[in-house]
Amino acid sequence: MNLLKIALLQISPCKTLKENLEKGIQYCKKAKESDADIVLFPEMWSNGYNIYDRPVNEWKAEAIPVNSDFVNAFGNLAKELNIAIGITLLEKYENAPRNSFILFDRFGKQKFIYAKVHTCDFSVEQNLTPGEEFYVTTLDTSCGEVKVGAMICYDREFPESARILMLKGAELILVPNACPMEINRLSQLRGRAFENMTAIATCNYPETVPDCNGGSSVFDGVVYLPECENSRDTCILQADGAEGVYIAEIDLEQLRNYRGNEVHGNAYRHPQKYSILTNTKIDKPFIRDDYRK
Repeated sequence: MNLLKIALLQISPCKTLKENLEKGIQYCKKAKESDADIVLFPEMWSNGYNIYDRPVNEWKAEAIPVNSDFVNAFGNLAKELNIAIGITLLEKYENAPRNSFILFDRFGKQKFIYAKVHTCDFSVEQNLTPGEEFYVTTLDTSCGEVKVGAMICYDREFPESARILMLKGAELILVPNACPMEINRLSQLRGRAFENMTAIATCNYPETVPDCNGGSSVFDGVVYLPECENSRDTCILQADGAEGVYIAEIDLEQLRNYRGNEVHGNAYRHPQKYSILTNTKIDKPFIRDDYRK
């Protein structure tokens, strides 16, 4: 059995970048003690997603570059612990910061930098620079190679995010998060996993953090098994609200066999009929007409 261990660090942030670095390192080491292959942080860990109810210029000043000591420390730690680490940050970037995720492999090599594409432009995130692309990489782990992609929080609410990652080959999607994980958002993650035959791991902040409630989750994406008469629950981990390291094991062999035989994902798509999805000249959208072009 080829089991990939994912550690979700559902932990509360501290008051300073230095403290967040120290706490992040501490919890990565705890994850290693559980033999995790991949460690995932909640959204914007460098400053604890502390961008609400504050002057914009104040939190913008907390943005850090991708080659900062903070980021490099996690790259070095990944190599030291022989574990992949997905670290999140408010990234210093050109005219306005980005909400970013950096994935290091177990050799300390940076695999990609993903910036949140669907920033929450109805709120304070309109002051961020949105990302332009979704990335998938082949990650070398102790249980073999796995194709990994990422999306962040609100990206979940757009089926296109996970669909693109699936089309790029993702077997596992890592999702840093910072919002209440209630039934509808959990249903979105369940749906993204189901329709793309893709495992999805989401790491949220605990209930001690304002506007968060824990609920970190892992859906393995495998709905049907030969030995099961009916469909199965794809949720293999659902955290409560408490702070902690939550470990889930994904059976990669099972997932790959399922993807090779089932009818979802890319099996029976008709992309030539979907042109309206990328047509930017439609007079009106379905619901609102104040959307950003």
